[in-house]
Parts: sequence; structure tokens; C-alpha cells
Amino acid sequence: MISFSVTALVFGVVFLAELPDKTALAGLVLGTRYRASYVFAGVAAAFAVHVALAVAAGSVLTLLPQQIVHALTGVLFLGGAAMLLMKGDEGEDEIRRPENQSFWKVSGAGFMLILVAEFGDLTQIMTANLAARYDDPLSVGLGAVLALWAVAGLGIVGGKALMKRVPLTLITRVAAVLMVGLGVWSLWEAVAG
Repeated sequence: MISFSVTALVFGVVFLAELPDKTALAGLVLGTRYRASYVFAGVAAAFAVHVALAVAAGSVLTLLPQQIVHALTGVLFLGGAAMLLMKGDEGEDEIRRPENQSFWKVSGAGFMLILVAEFGDLTQIMTANLAARYDDPLSVGLGAVLALWAVAGLGIVGGKALMKRVPLTLITRVAAVLMVGLGVWSLWEAVAG
């Protein structure tokens, strides 16, 4: 059974953490050059693979004693918040144009770009942490994949307008504050438990 509260929490945290990421900007660039539905298909498939790997890794962590899991996820959340706050402006990676506009070329380019760029990324690590924390792989996986798909859709279709209206630094700070809160809460549970 899916927990709406866990799914919503994971969605919010992953969504805010992924917005300032360079892959959202890469999706924006691909979306301006190619048919949006083709780009989204490739990007969405790559994110689904990443979430499945992250949830599997987080589920393995649930085999450890709860206090260790809470302490580990608390430290990782705090580390993730620090990474968000200290991360400088990264230049966009050069995106190679597929030679034609076919579905397989365009979606394949989007899939490969995200698959490589997101491996071991902050949101993948966060998803593993959340899967370990809540021991609810289905709810965590659903929340994470929906958040990543939402960011990809925003980036591909309307990213320029969003970035003009909401400063990237504000989005980054809100995501970092949420991660600090989750980290402190996890550490408190580790000590209190």
C-alpha cells in the first residue's frame, strides 16, 4: 500500500533538490532544440532507472539496526544540504545534437545524458536515504520518480519562465533547509531511540 504522506514528502524534497541541478538545465536545452515529447520519454526512462537503483540501495540499508540507519541517513542528509549550499555554478555540459529528429535518436540522447549525468547524483543518494529511512520502497520510489519527471517536464517545456520568476538560489536554499531538517530529525531519532 502506498503512503500518501511519504510519497508527498519525498516528492517535495527531491523536486526542490533537483530544480537547481544541471540536468534540469540540460533538459531545458534539449527541449528547445527537439520535440518535447521525445526528449521527455528518454529523460523519464533514465530517471526511472536511477530511482529503481536508489530505492534498491536504500532497501538494503533497512537490514541494519534502526539507530544506525537513522544516524547514517542524518549525516548523509546534512552532507547533502552542505553540498547544495556550497555547490558553485556549474557550466552546462556540451550537448551533442542527434543527426535527425527521430524518436529513437532524440529520446536516446536524453536518456544517455541523464543516465550518465545523474549517476551518484545528490537526488539519487537522497532517494536511497529516504528509502532507508521510511522502509517503504513503493511510496519513496513513486514520490521520487514523480518529482524527477515533474522537474524534467518543467525544464523541457517551461524552464526558462520558471527560472526568470524564481531565483535559483532561493530554490537551492529551501531544498537545503528541508534536508537539514530531515538530517537533524534523523540524528535525533538515532540518539533518542
